[in-house]
Amino acid sequence: MLPNSFASYADGLHGENEIAEADVHVITSGGLRIPAHSNAAASTVLDSILEGRSSERTIRILGVPCDAVSVFIRFLYSFKCTEEQMERHGIHLLALSHVYLVPCLKHRCTKALAEQLITENVVDMLQLARLCDAPHLYLKCMKFLRSNFRKVEETEGWKFLQRHDPCLSLKFSSSVDEAELRKKRRRETHAEQNLYLQLSEGMDCLEHICTEGCTSVGPYDKEYSCQKKLPCSNDMPRPPA
Repeated sequence: MLPNSFASYADGLHGENEIAEADVHVITSGGLRIPAHSNAAASTVLDSILEGRSSERTIRILGVPCDAVSVFIRFLYSFKCTEEQMERHGIHLLALSHVYLVPCLKHRCTKALAEQLITENVVDMLQLARLCDAPHLYLKCMKFLRSNFRKVEETEGWKFLQRHDPCLSLKFSSSVDEAELRKKRRRETHAEQNLYLQLSEGMDCLEHICTEGCTSVGPYDKEYSCQKKLPCSNDMPRPPA
């Protein structure tokens, strides 16, 4: 759906020449008719829809705001999207890019939405990432959820999910529990390693005392020393592992 010359079209979508030359019209839920062209393959899905239509050259893109559809069509021409447009329509653009197979737009949407995560929207973003097969966004959402689960539990989005899709909410909460369990195991493993290190150092000191008869090994505290002396080299603190 790229025209031979798209510069003026990308600026307005309302010029008489562009409307006269357009051979396709995109119709939105609000009844807006957006003129477009069918002479290139910016979206293979849109091209496939048009292939079977010789007379009726219209495409209905419903279920999203008119402005989001306009931004989507503009992107097919210019491959550009402003930060403001992404902030306002990123969710709908991700859905459109997934349905109509526009990978470059999908990539931009997933990155932008991952930076917009807050406590109030993470549940919606998580479901969207799951439905739109956006693994980068999904992982970002899960990481955010695990770090802020107690706060997310209090949001209306989480409560709505529990009421209408308890299986999915259980799946998400189970994932959080598993992550917490892994953290606990890592902490326990680290504590065990430190204990083994201390025991190993203690055994080294004991061996040093028994084999070399050293009498300087042990706590070196000048408060309890009758005379100042340097501690044994085996008693010097070792650098942390």
